[in-house]
Amino acid sequence: MESKYKRTLYASYLGYVTQAIVNNLAPLLFVTFQKEFKITVAQIGFLVTYNFAVQMLVDILAAKYVEKIGYKVSILAAHLLSAVGLVGLGIFPGLTDNPYFGLLAAITVYAVGGGLIEVLVSPIVQALPMDEKSSAMSLLHSFYCWGHVMVVLGSTAFFLLAGIGNWRILTALWALIPFVNIFVYAGAPIRVLVEENKALPMRKLFRMKLFWLFFLLMICSGAAEQAMSQWASYFAESGLSVSKTMGDLLGPCMFAVLMGVSRTFYGIKGEKIPLRSFIIFSSILCAGSYLLAVFAPHPVISLIGCGLCGLSVGIMWPGVFSLAADYCPSGGTAMFALLALAGDVGCSGGPSVVGGISGVFGGNLKAGLLAAIVFPVVLMLSVNMLHKKSSTEAASQPS
Repeated sequence: MESKYKRTLYASYLGYVTQAIVNNLAPLLFVTFQKEFKITVAQIGFLVTYNFAVQMLVDILAAKYVEKIGYKVSILAAHLLSAVGLVGLGIFPGLTDNPYFGLLAAITVYAVGGGLIEVLVSPIVQALPMDEKSSAMSLLHSFYCWGHVMVVLGSTAFFLLAGIGNWRILTALWALIPFVNIFVYAGAPIRVLVEENKALPMRKLFRMKLFWLFFLLMICSGAAEQAMSQWASYFAESGLSVSKTMGDLLGPCMFAVLMGVSRTFYGIKGEKIPLRSFIIFSSILCAGSYLLAVFAPHPVISLIGCGLCGLSVGIMWPGVFSLAADYCPSGGTAMFALLALAGDVGCSGGPSVVGGISGVFGGNLKAGLLAAIVFPVVLMLSVNMLHKKSSTEAASQPS
């Protein structure tokens, strides 16, 4: 790859770090928000739902308008909005009579930025002139994992050194990453994945059976990942009776580390490993990790199951993106945006399934996690169906 495109690649890495900050910083401050702004647990829970709802709306709109606006303008706007929203998290609540509205305003701004980043970064990298794009895509998505780990560890260190009372300074410090990346992207060449007049329109995508198969794959990828990730902290605390800090480190942080290890591994060694086979193997490992977490005779072994789940889901999201680009090369930005929407649906629905099933069984979390096995199983069966198709057949126009 030409050296000028390396700047684009590095900017894209920082783009996914930015998205990790946008999605994972506020949850570390929820208890602080509750105490300082006198808001209820229900209002706290709505902040999470609202963030992903805004991002899903952006996914839908981006499918139609991003190619008309242009990649460069859109990705620069995404980082500017992310930076403003993160700074606003500490400022906006003090500008309104009701601090909760200020939190919602800040989340609205950075959620729009995060949604645009999610839609844009993958096709930007996919369009770069390089070989082994599936490996590059996996390595790219690993930076979301490392960004998540960085947010947890960096914020924990800040709270220990500066105190939780200075959390507004922390939000401004994290905003420096998207702010700096504006200038990195500004000087980076950006290629278009598919020329606007050559990309399949959305109505033709919707008529392709193959598109809906990838849509299902993305739902299952997001659900398999977040069904465990969102409950890992609770599982660690309740299973081992450890502190909140240690629970976060043993739960979601360990999950994110091993997910990053998986994506980095495939990013480095992927040219030697068939992608579809790796996804099928990972789906089997994912189902096994859920079983281990549920049926292990000792809490520590259950935690190993949580970690193995992070390792197993790492390839799913970027892998499905890469397969979709290979099988539907004319899908364009609209396809990536709609697949991102499907992934977000899975990210929202997976934890809800676990919580809902657990509630039916009297709050038994293991029952909910057992039900979540359906996601990697469906993923495995669907990829196996895809494996039997040739790229030529898959890329054909819908009838």
